[in-house]
Amino acid sequence: MMKTQIIAEIGINHNGDLNVAKKLIDIAVFTGCDVVKFQKRNPDVCVPEHQKGVMRDTPWGRMTYLDYKYKVEFGENEYDEIDEYCMDKIKWSASPWDMDSVEFLEQYDLPFVKIPSALLTDYELIRECSKRFNKLVLSTGMSTIGEIDKAVKSMGCEVGNYDSHLRRCEFVLLHCNSTYPAPVDELNLSCIKTLKDRYKCQVGYSGHEYGLTTTIASLCFGATIIERHITLDKSMWGTDHMASVEPHGLIKLVRGIRELESAIGDGKKVVTDSEKPVRDKLRKI
Repeated sequence: MMKTQIIAEIGINHNGDLNVAKKLIDIAVFTGCDVVKFQKRNPDVCVPEHQKGVMRDTPWGRMTYLDYKYKVEFGENEYDEIDEYCMDKIKWSASPWDMDSVEFLEQYDLPFVKIPSALLTDYELIRECSKRFNKLVLSTGMSTIGEIDKAVKSMGCEVGNYDSHLRRCEFVLLHCNSTYPAPVDELNLSCIKTLKDRYKCQVGYSGHEYGLTTTIASLCFGATIIERHITLDKSMWGTDHMASVEPHGLIKLVRGIRELESAIGDGKKVVTDSEKPVRDKLRKI
């Protein structure tokens, strides 16, 4: 079985504080994650006009929603520091939410960029990303099969033909439920196999549920990439913290994934090396 890639989604859980971001990177490194991921936005583009002037209470005082979004957004100085901080420790990546952010991220040597579920139907953004980056990871939460088909085709791929000569980049799909937190009875992990069979590509799982068991179990359905949001403390201010995994939980998650990888095996029924002396001792015939 191939080694599962584990993505620690920091997102905006750093709350605009570079020191918090570095602590989260350190936790991801310590627990054995493979990638940390952020989110990049141009708030002027991403915040709807009717929301920009809405007042909001924040840890930094009362301010407009647009000012708040700028408060938690990292710019070039912060990402340069993140890029240097991750060097020789762990890979990092980000989700661009607009074309300005796509162009911004091009300056960094990223292993992939991620298209969040909210933008799966922004086919022009996906098309541009497929031209500019070697690998895309696309989350498929709150999406229909028809919408996923269009997203795949916007990358120059024929549905069901991963080796299409039209393909501009490598791509991976992530099954997920976009509710925060996601109800366990709506996770539908069996859909991982559905996506693998239809699109003939690597498929992973992006989990937003409270627990860890179902995320680990996604390996049994064929997931080869796992993504979970991480936080220093679920009680921190912000929208994503409650559905994120705290440091002690991340230790358990990574350990559980690695143990299950080891336990799944190849399906061939054999007498194992550890069984042989037991067999010699207990078998009479």
